[in-house]
Amino acid sequence: MLDLKFVRENPDIVKQNIKNKFQDRKLPLVDEVIELDAQARAAKQEADNLRAERNKISKQIGALMAQGKKEEAEAVKKLVTEKSDYLAKLEEKEAELNEKVKSIMMTIPNIIDASVPIGKDDSENVEIQKYGEPFVPDFEIPYHTDIMEKLNGIDLDSARKVAGNGFYYLMGDIARLHSAVIAYARDFMIDRGFTYCIPPFMIRSDVVTGVMSFDEMDAMMYKIEGEDLYLIGTSEHSMIGKFIDTITPETELPKALTSYSPCFRKEKGAHGLEERGVYRIHQFEKQEMIVVCRPEESKMWFDKLWQNTVDLFRSLDIPVRTLECCSGDLADLKVKSIDVEAWSPRQKKYFEVGSCSNLGDAQARRLKIRVKDAQGDKYFAHTLNNTVVAPPRMLIAFLENNLNADGSIRIPEKLRPYMGDKDIIE
Repeated sequence: MLDLKFVRENPDIVKQNIKNKFQDRKLPLVDEVIELDAQARAAKQEADNLRAERNKISKQIGALMAQGKKEEAEAVKKLVTEKSDYLAKLEEKEAELNEKVKSIMMTIPNIIDASVPIGKDDSENVEIQKYGEPFVPDFEIPYHTDIMEKLNGIDLDSARKVAGNGFYYLMGDIARLHSAVIAYARDFMIDRGFTYCIPPFMIRSDVVTGVMSFDEMDAMMYKIEGEDLYLIGTSEHSMIGKFIDTITPETELPKALTSYSPCFRKEKGAHGLEERGVYRIHQFEKQEMIVVCRPEESKMWFDKLWQNTVDLFRSLDIPVRTLECCSGDLADLKVKSIDVEAWSPRQKKYFEVGSCSNLGDAQARRLKIRVKDAQGDKYFAHTLNNTVVAPPRMLIAFLENNLNADGSIRIPEKLRPYMGDKDIIE
């Protein structure tokens, strides 16, 4: 969420940013929110003046009663009551106007970084760099679930009976491989100085609206019926929510955390989850990383975060590339985002396995995450997040890039301690 003062003073910049994100339908909202804000501030000023006047008049009542001027005192009481009634209406009007302002401000997109390429959607994202040499073996690579089924590692039919499409049972060595990847990613991030955390897997609505846009919320979140709780779509949500309504001494920053959680997503608009695939599903597990830092350090941390994901995949011999997300592919709260994509030898192309985002102070402003400097002044922190690893997408890349001609799977050296020192799955 933008600073309302910034919107008042820079409406043209805000409108151009909306155009750059190809959301022209939101252009009228800028003038509308400025007008509503002016009305709210006018109502507040009138209410403040009326309170002062009422308090001044109220003091006269005691003096008049002491002088025996009962009729005059009663007249003043009546006047105070009238002003109180009118004040109540003004306060109600002010509250309604402020709620309208907040609602609109929650839909106006954050100002994107000047380095972000302008484009309508993910087809216009820009490749930055490749890491590792993509290769295609001289034998055919089966579909990822076929690889798993030959190793007795997945049961989609039973999962479909139990929960429907978008779910699966992982079995045997494939299930163990899944857990090994998560455990390795956890230790990888701990070794890089991040504090390990297991967060709540449900969050309240004020946290949901603090960490994401309404469009994202509608497309992703499962609501717990009858309670003010949502299943998390990623641990980033509850991890950022950890700092809601807090004031952190500047000397304690940055807060660099890595978290494990299951994730639950409606995947609304996905247009038919693959019945046999595990690329887009309703339930999965993930290792995440988040940072809360000073504004001047967010660019540095942004580069560190996406590099962590690249380094982890390369440590497992999986070729990857980084993509700069264009303006139209950025969610409304994001200032800048880089996707990490892994090489698929079967498809002979890269596919997304992680996304690194700098959200500036947008989440902090919504959630009131503040920092206090040495002088006692307070300001909003910057927040960032990135995927460390998210099986089963990671498993797809892993299986395809480590498949042998006989159908067995190589286990890279870094992962063997988490697989009982196995070097192959047969």
